[in-house]
Parts: sequence; C-alpha cells; structure tokens
Amino acid sequence: MAKRKEIRRRDPETRRLAILDAALTVFAAQGFMAAKLDDVADKAGVAKGTIYLHFKDKETLFEEIVRGAVAPVIAKLESIAGPSDLPTATVLDAIFDLFRTEILDTDRKLVLRLVLTEGPRFPRIAEFYHREVVSRGLRLIGDLLRRAASKGELSSAGVADFPQLVFAPLIMALIWDSLFSRIEPLDLKAIFAAHRDALLAASKPGEPT
Repeated sequence: MAKRKEIRRRDPETRRLAILDAALTVFAAQGFMAAKLDDVADKAGVAKGTIYLHFKDKETLFEEIVRGAVAPVIAKLESIAGPSDLPTATVLDAIFDLFRTEILDTDRKLVLRLVLTEGPRFPRIAEFYHREVVSRGLRLIGDLLRRAASKGELSSAGVADFPQLVFAPLIMALIWDSLFSRIEPLDLKAIFAAHRDALLAASKPGEPT
C-alpha cells in the first residue's frame, strides 16, 4: 500500500515507466498469454485502472515495451551500419558487439525472447516486431552487404541476398542462453568473430584484416 501511494504521487510519465518495467518482468516470467494486468499493476504499485490511462490493452502495452527497448539499439545500428570507408569486417565487429552489449547482456533479450515464444500465437505481436525492428534492421544490413559485395569482401555473392545471416548468431545465442547457458556457457565474442569470418572473403596476403 505504501508503494502504491508513493507511485501515485509521481508524475504521469514516471508512472508510465513503472508500468512498462513491471510489465516486462511479468510477461517474461509468465508469458504474454498467462500474464494478467492485475499482476502488472501490483508490481508497478498502481491501480489497474491506471494502466488503461496509458495503454489501450495488453498488446498495446507490449508494443510500447518493444518500442522503448529497441529504439536506442536501432539508432546505434543506423550509426554503425551506415555508409562509411571502414572495412566490412570492422563494421560487422561493431554490430556484433552491439548485439552482445545492448541485447544479450541486458533485459532487452527478454523482449526478443517473448517475441520468439509468443509471436506464433499472437500474429499482431510478430507483425509489429517485424515492422518496427526486423524490417529496419534488414534494410540497414542489406545495404551494408551490398556495399561489401561491390568491394569483393563477401565469402559468397549470395550472402548479400540474405541479411538475415548477420542476425543468425544473435537468435542462436538467445536460444542457447535460454536453454543451455548454465550447462555450457557460450563465448559470444569468439562465436561472433567466427561468424564474421564465415561471411567474409579471406584476406589476401598484404591486405588488411
């Protein structure tokens, strides 16, 4: 009760952020289908009706969690993957480091995990995530790979047709983390480096790596 009174005294934006934080925790623990807004309200320290002042329904609440989580990552990806004179290997290293530090090492991985597990049952969630995240990421990576192909930096010309290949180790690492990390932890830096080398053509003697 004391927590709820404290939250009530805060400004609307603070209450909204408290609801988003609580919702991510509840959704991650219970799954999107099983999660109840009563539990979100209780964890956020607000009345259930307060949630509806900010969010139309549970799916809208989830969409706002996604927006808040991915917006800074997409902005950084745009900065990293944009046209530059850097070797593609350097750019890919920066992208994989972004995956590791801004997704896999943070609560943002919970958002992606929820999309993977709940998306098949809730097409609106999958469609929203594709529109807001996947399509934007694929466009940026696709442009990067086409530039790399024009410079002869790819291991195969076909790589440029499938920007999904760059995201593949992120999904694999996320699934592995969920199932097996306690049994056999992954060396993410080493795996990402190996994947980078698989995507790129081997350097010729005298060329920078």
